[in-house]
Amino acid sequence: MSERRQGVSGPEMARVAEVIVGRPGGAPGRRGSGYRVTDRYVLTAAHLVKLPATTIRVRFDADRSTEWICEARVVLNSGPADLALLELSDLPPEAVPVHCAPCYAVIPETAVTLPVSAVGFPRFKLREDTGPGRRRTDGPPGRYRDSCHVDGSVSALSNRRAGTLEVSVPPPADDVEPERSPWEGMSGAPLWSDGAVIGLITTHHRSDGLGRLAAVRVQRWYELLTPAELELLRTRAGLPARPGPAPLPRPGATAPQPPPHQPSLSVLPHTLTLSELKDLVDALTALPTLRRPNGLDAVLQGIDPRVAAHRPRDDRLRFEVYGVVRTCLRYPGTLDTFMAELRTWEEDSEELRAVERVAAELVMRHN
Repeated sequence: MSERRQGVSGPEMARVAEVIVGRPGGAPGRRGSGYRVTDRYVLTAAHLVKLPATTIRVRFDADRSTEWICEARVVLNSGPADLALLELSDLPPEAVPVHCAPCYAVIPETAVTLPVSAVGFPRFKLREDTGPGRRRTDGPPGRYRDSCHVDGSVSALSNRRAGTLEVSVPPPADDVEPERSPWEGMSGAPLWSDGAVIGLITTHHRSDGLGRLAAVRVQRWYELLTPAELELLRTRAGLPARPGPAPLPRPGATAPQPPPHQPSLSVLPHTLTLSELKDLVDALTALPTLRRPNGLDAVLQGIDPRVAAHRPRDDRLRFEVYGVVRTCLRYPGTLDTFMAELRTWEEDSEELRAVERVAAELVMRHN
C-alpha cells in the first residue's frame, strides 16, 4: 500500500538517509542523501556510489537516541538515470520496520507549477560542534551535516530536453566556497509532491544560480532503465508498473496562508519609532535571507513595488530594514505581504520563528 493512500503528505524523517561513501587510498569520500523506500532498500543517486568505493554506510536519525548506521551494497546502479538502489545488510534493533513503499507519480507535460519538498544533507548545512554530548561516528571531530528540509516548486515545462525537473528553492544565504556547490550532498533526495515521489534530486547547475536544483523525473526511469532494472525497482522499491499522474493544483487555488496563530501586522500604526521597532528590526536582520548580498532586494521583488521605490537607502543593513518596515507601515497590508515573502525564502527557520514571536508581541502592545 502506498504512503499517499495512508495519508502521508511527504517524507518521514526516520526514513531519510545520509549516504556516506568511503574511497580507497584515503581519498576524500562522498556524502549524499537517500530514502528508505522499503525495509532493506534505500533509493539514492548513482553518481554517489559509482566505483571506486570501498565502503557504503547509510545513517538515520544522526545524533538522536534513535540513530542507527548500516553497511550497504549496490544492487542497482543506472548511470543514464542517475539512480541507485542500495541493499542494507544486517539491520540493527534500532531499525524500525518499514511496512509500505512510497507512492510514485509523473507530472504531465502541461503549463503547470507544482509545490514540492525534499529532505537531504547539503554542504551548506555543515556545522561545527565541540559539545561533549555529540555522538561522533565519522569525519573530523566536532563537524557534522544537519538535515535540510526545503519547500519549493517545479514548472513542468522546464528542462524537457534534459529529462529533469527544474526545482526552484530558497537559496542558501551565502556562497562562501565558489569552487564547490553549497548544495553538494543533496543529491539522492527524493522530490515529493502531494505525498508522491516525482523525481530524485541529482544536480546543481551553477549557471542556474543558487536557487535552482535539477531532479531526474520518475518518468525517465521508465524510459532509461532496462526491463530487469525496472523489475528490481518494482519488487524492492515498490515502483508501480505504470505510474499515475501527480495531482494538479485546483483552478483558482490560493497560496498557503500564514499560520493561524500569527496576528496581522496591519493593526500597527505607521508612526512607530526606531526604539519601538528595535526588537523587530533586530530579529529581521538576523535572518540569513536578508544577510546575504542583495537578499533584501530579492524579497522586495515579491511585494508592493511602492516599498522598493520609496524606502530609504543605507549601507547598514539594520537601517535598511528599519526603512523597509517603516515604508511598509505606510501601505496597509504590505508588512504582512513582506512577512509572507520571508516565510517563502526562510522556510521554518529558527530565525524566522524569532521574528514571528517578536512581531506577535509588537501587535499585542499596539492593539
